[in-house]
Amino acid sequence: MSLSEQFLPAFLEEVVGDRFGRYSKYIIQDRAIPDVRDGLKPVQRRILYAMYDSGNTPDKPYRKSAKTVGDVMGNYHPHGDSSIYEGMVRMAQPWKMGHVLVDGHGNWGSQDDDPAAAMRYTEARLSPIAMEMLRDIEKRTVLFKDNFDNTAKEPVVLPSRYPNLLVNGTSGISAGFATEIPPHNLREVIDACIAVMQKPEIELNEIMTFIKGPDFPTGGIIMGGTGIEDAYRTGKGRVYLRSVTEIQSLRGGKQQIVITEIPFQVVKARLVTAMENIRLEKKVDGIAEVRDESGREGLRIVVELKKEADASGILAYLLKKTDLQINYNFNMVAIVNKAPQQLGLKQMLQAYIDHQREVVTFRTQFELEKAEDRSHVLEGLVKALNILDEVIAAIKASKNRQDAQNNLQWMFGFTERQADSILTLQLYRLTNLEIHSLQKELDELTKKIDTLRGILNSDKKLISVIRKELMEIRDKYGIERRAKIQEEVEELKVNLEVMVAAEDVLVTLSRDGYIKRTSRLSFNRSGGELDSAGVKEGDYVTRVLEVSTLENLLIFTQRGQYFVLPVHQIPEYKWKDAGTAIVNVIQLAKEDQIAGVIPVSSFDENDSTLVFVTSGGQVKRSALKDYATKRSGAVAAIKVGAEDHVIKVALSDGSKDLMLISEGGMSIRFNESEVNTMGRVSGGVKGMQLRDDDKLAAALWVGEDEGEVLVISDLGYAKRTLLLDYPAQSRGGKGIVTFEFKEGKRIKPNGNKILDAFYCREPLAVAAYAQDGSVYNFSSEQAPITDRKSTGRQLADVGKKGELREVLILPELKPNPGAGTS
Repeated sequence: MSLSEQFLPAFLEEVVGDRFGRYSKYIIQDRAIPDVRDGLKPVQRRILYAMYDSGNTPDKPYRKSAKTVGDVMGNYHPHGDSSIYEGMVRMAQPWKMGHVLVDGHGNWGSQDDDPAAAMRYTEARLSPIAMEMLRDIEKRTVLFKDNFDNTAKEPVVLPSRYPNLLVNGTSGISAGFATEIPPHNLREVIDACIAVMQKPEIELNEIMTFIKGPDFPTGGIIMGGTGIEDAYRTGKGRVYLRSVTEIQSLRGGKQQIVITEIPFQVVKARLVTAMENIRLEKKVDGIAEVRDESGREGLRIVVELKKEADASGILAYLLKKTDLQINYNFNMVAIVNKAPQQLGLKQMLQAYIDHQREVVTFRTQFELEKAEDRSHVLEGLVKALNILDEVIAAIKASKNRQDAQNNLQWMFGFTERQADSILTLQLYRLTNLEIHSLQKELDELTKKIDTLRGILNSDKKLISVIRKELMEIRDKYGIERRAKIQEEVEELKVNLEVMVAAEDVLVTLSRDGYIKRTSRLSFNRSGGELDSAGVKEGDYVTRVLEVSTLENLLIFTQRGQYFVLPVHQIPEYKWKDAGTAIVNVIQLAKEDQIAGVIPVSSFDENDSTLVFVTSGGQVKRSALKDYATKRSGAVAAIKVGAEDHVIKVALSDGSKDLMLISEGGMSIRFNESEVNTMGRVSGGVKGMQLRDDDKLAAALWVGEDEGEVLVISDLGYAKRTLLLDYPAQSRGGKGIVTFEFKEGKRIKPNGNKILDAFYCREPLAVAAYAQDGSVYNFSSEQAPITDRKSTGRQLADVGKKGELREVLILPELKPNPGAGTS
């Protein structure tokens, strides 16, 4: 046979699938998921059995952990010593186990997630309650199997004389399965077990009168009665674990928050660090100091507050933003008949009870066999003592031991076992006292045999034995409940006032996209003028907003997206600093630009709408409340065409007229109510019919036929026209002329397009910025009041080749007297 003929072709997916299937089976059954009967993973079971087998019990001195790990690794668990020691450490940590199974001596870690000392330094022995896990294991109560190299036997499962799976809980991750079973109170679980044994048809609601919920060794408050019931019914459910806290008053009007219990599996040191970071980063105004005062008396974390701080508000923030309150998700998966199953509470209790039936039945059978064997021997001894002289004579007449045994069987009818016992009888047993004691022992054995047979023949008596032994364990090891259960889940509402100190500030945005937040104090100290605002060379401020730190900014982009930026999250700078690029604050795309910035204190204003106007003449109105979001990234605000972009966004109450003015000098005025409100991502409706080469330059909100409309061309020509000259029309028309462009070879042009337009009811300070960097300042009063078709007057002389880039209305910023000017 050639070498090539010895190989068969195989598909990679079949080979990998087969291998991974075997691996998955192994880690599910033999590594990560506990057995429903004893609640132990294989490594835990092997550690406990190895310690028991080597006599490392509570009544003996502590023994080096390394010796135990070596015994486990060498005899039962052929894996790394670290995995064995980690399993041992967990069973010795009282903040992870309801009742520790390993009694550790030395450094076994801490709730701060400090690691245990190396196994060569620590010592351990079985805890008293661990002996209940192993009790009666030598009485054939459980099956044994060969170890990995067939040199020893190990138990398939431990007798587990109390429901360890529920009492100590477990967590683990395997292939396709994970498990998360919380610890419970020993007394409650045993009471529930007894109730299920006595009434097998019992309903979950009645079981939950005994087991009210988990009982975590770290205490705390468990919130969510519905979540507990879901978990106990289906095996899956969610509850909330909250720390036990108290607000204490101190001298001088100060307060402090004292934390005495934290949620299960939360690392105390990380929790303290998280709260300290909140203080350092000033995410909450009012925390003076965070201290860990834990010691021998127990856990104690103190959050000291500043004077007049809102203690309740700060506590609510800490509960929401740190692990002072966490979610706990039940996922009760265990191995049942060699397969993983998701189990409800009653199924778990029933599986444990079935296991105890087997354990007590096997133990009773073992004890019955022992008792019957001893009874048989005693019957032979008592019979022999009654005919002692004949027995002695028969023995004396025999040639040797075997002959004597045969003679006793033949002459007196003894069995081989009885004859052997008679021959090994010591002479002192022939005393009168011993004869009576043998008879007494026989009588007692007879009663015991009757009792044992009664247990095997009566299910009621079997249950009675299990119940009695469970109650003994409950009375011996039971402890009071540590975690409190709260039926309702308290919703945490954190007011912004808690997180941020209320302050009136100025927010500026520049042409090149630099943003900053400045205190009124810094503005006043810098002279209280817009001109003194710090910008990079060639840049200038385009927007100045007088806002509060408790407000949000809605930032809209030309491509139709928006961001919600809380004012307090804008980096703070002095008035003379340039600020930071806005891309460092929001995720603005490179090809996009800002079209509008609107301060909003509340999204719940029912009458407020956002109005969008695009360069293509589209207009859209949407309710402000539709734009409330917790997302920090970009959100769609309006649907915009590929060749279109947003030019204006404004907050409106819908009562005014909207005037649209195009670059070509056309205008249209219509009532805003003609645009129906629509959804957030819609594209809007046609506001003005534009020529193919035209697009919108400005959008104004006007009303009551008062004031004038100021239009400015790209060559600096401006004029004002009375609002009365612009009659209201229907939406979607071509509009009327609002500016006349001069045309001709020998005529000085007054502009190529309208650059911007403004509604004037009072004099406006105008700043016009040219392409070459020049700035032209003038008042709206300098523009002549003429009819709609006039050509205007040049207020910004940009020269023959120059043109304006942008026109801005300068806000009136007055120093705040209360902020100080020193």
